[in-house]
Amino acid sequence: MQWLTRSGWIGNGLSLVAGALITLTLAPFDLWPLTFIACIVLYLSLSEISPSQAAWRGWWFGFGLFASGTSWVYVSIHDYGAASAPLALFLTVLFVAGLALFLALFGWLWVRFFRQSGHTISNAVAFAALWVVIEAFRGWFLTGFPWLYIGYSQLHGPLAGLAPLGGVWLLSFVLALSSVLLLTLWKNQQWQSRLGAGVVLAVILSLGFTLQTKEWTQPSGAPLSVTAIQGNIEQNLKWDPEQIEAQLLLYQSMTLNAAPSDLIIWPETAVPVLKEQAVGYLNSMDRIITQRDSALITGVPLRQNDSNGYLRYYNAITTLGDSQGEYLKQKLVPFGEYVPLQDVLRGVIAFFDLPMSDFARGPSQQVPINAKGYKIAPYICYEVVYPEFAAVLAAQSDILLTISNDTWFGTSIGPMQHLQMAQMRALEAGRWMIRATNNGVSALIDPHGVISVTVPQFQQAVLRGSVVPMQGLTPYLRWQSWPLILLCVLSLLTAILQRRTHRIRF
Repeated sequence: MQWLTRSGWIGNGLSLVAGALITLTLAPFDLWPLTFIACIVLYLSLSEISPSQAAWRGWWFGFGLFASGTSWVYVSIHDYGAASAPLALFLTVLFVAGLALFLALFGWLWVRFFRQSGHTISNAVAFAALWVVIEAFRGWFLTGFPWLYIGYSQLHGPLAGLAPLGGVWLLSFVLALSSVLLLTLWKNQQWQSRLGAGVVLAVILSLGFTLQTKEWTQPSGAPLSVTAIQGNIEQNLKWDPEQIEAQLLLYQSMTLNAAPSDLIIWPETAVPVLKEQAVGYLNSMDRIITQRDSALITGVPLRQNDSNGYLRYYNAITTLGDSQGEYLKQKLVPFGEYVPLQDVLRGVIAFFDLPMSDFARGPSQQVPINAKGYKIAPYICYEVVYPEFAAVLAAQSDILLTISNDTWFGTSIGPMQHLQMAQMRALEAGRWMIRATNNGVSALIDPHGVISVTVPQFQQAVLRGSVVPMQGLTPYLRWQSWPLILLCVLSLLTAILQRRTHRIRF
C-alpha cells in the first residue's frame, strides 16, 4: 500500500475518491458501509507523510467530499442567482475549495500533533476525536456549514440507536473509531491489540442494535391531526409582485379545501410579503382557522425594531387560530438571507442582490411557539441542520417543526440531504417532526427518525397525517455534546502525551 501511504498524485487522487465516497453514504444513496472505506483510506494516506503533505492530502479528500456532496450550490447560483454558467462554476469551485480547507486542517493537525506509529486503539480514538472536533468547528466557524457529517449515514444503519445518546457527532466519532479499529484487526500483529479492537467493536455494535428499541420519551397527549400545504411555487415567481396575490389565494384555497385538522402548516415565507402588509389577509385567515378550531403556523417575513432600536427585517414564523407565539430565524444562510461584506459585494453581480437577502438574525433565547396547548420547537430551513442549536429548543418542546423552501436546490440531491438531517433531529430528540416545504420533501417523521407520511416532490400537494406530543429527555437533549467533548479533549491530550513520551524514549 505504499502508493497510498506516501506523498504523490496517486495518494492524492485516491483521497479525492475516498472523499467522494462519503456522499454515497448519505441520502439519497445511503450506502453507509462505504464510510469505513473512506475513513480507512484517509487514515492510511496520512500515515507516512509530513504535516505539509498531510494538509494537501486532506484538502483533496475534502474537495472530493464537497464537490460531490454540495454540487447543488451551482444550481442555486446559476439557476436562481442569475449568474452565468462560467461564473457559477467558478463560485462553486471556490466554495468547495474553501470547505476543503477544513479537511486540510484535519490532516495537518493529525500528523503534526497526534499521529503515532502503528495501528493501535489509542490511535483510533485520537483519530475519531480529531474528526469530531473538525466537524464541530466546521459547524461553527463563520456561522458554520454543518453539512455532510458522516454520522448521518447511520440514520437507518446498525448504529442509529446511539443517536439519542450523543447526537450525530457521537455517530461520527463511532464511525471514525470503528474504521481504524477494523484496520487494527487486520494490520496489527499483537494479539492484545486485536483482542481489544474486537471487544470495542463488539460493544459498539451491540449498543447500536440494542438501543434502537429503547424508548427514551413517552406520549404526553393524544395524537394531533396535521395538514401541511405544499404550494410548489417556482422560485423565479415567488417574489414577483404580480404573483403575490395568486400565491396567497393558492394557500388559502388549498387549506379550505382540505379536511379540518388540529395543526395546519404552511412553508417558509408562504406569505411572500411583510406581515404588516398582509394584515387583512392574515386576519381573514385567522377568523377561518379559529372557526375550525385549528392552529395555523406559517412563514412570513416581518420588520421590527431590534434591541438597539433599529428597524430590521426578519425571516419569521407567525401563528393564527388556536396558537400563540412568533419566532425570528437565528441561523441565516450566507448570500441567500444576508450578504457578508455587503458594502463591497452588493451590486457586483446579481447573485449578491437576491430578493430578501437583507435579513437580520433573530435574538437568541427564544421560546417555543404554542399550538393546541402544546409547545412546538420551530426551525426555519437551514436551522434544522445545526445539532446543538436544535437540541436547545427541542428540550423545551413536545413537537418539532421545520418549515423550508428547498426550491433553491432544484432537482439535485440537496433536498434529500436536508430531509435526512431533519430525520436525525427527530431521532436525537425522541420527538415527532413536522416538515413543511414549498416543493418537497414535506413529511411527518416519527421519534425514531422514520418517515411516517410524505407527499411527492415538485407537486402541489396536501400532506395529511398525525403526530403525537412527547415528553421526557433523551440523554442528548439532557447533556447535549458535553460528555463527547470531554472524551475528545481527554483523548487528544492523551495522544499528545503519548507521542512526547515515545519521543523521549528514543
